[in-house]
Amino acid sequence: MIVLSLSVFSLCGCRITEKQCLILTSALKSNPSHLRELNLSENELGDSGVKNLSKLLTNPQFKLEKL
Repeated sequence: MIVLSLSVFSLCGCRITEKQCLILTSALKSNPSHLRELNLSENELGDSGVKNLSKLLTNPQFKLEKL
């Protein structure tokens, strides 16, 4: 069995929309990981996408250090 631990994930300039940001946030919320850095710059996350990401940061199981 191979287990990978992703700690840095860059989606910079991937044209992520508000809807896709909500899907990403939901996936991260349902599966807390060892992710420490998440780069979502140069995307159109929208207000609700950013709000959901902000809520994710209050989850004690989510150890994100750099957004």
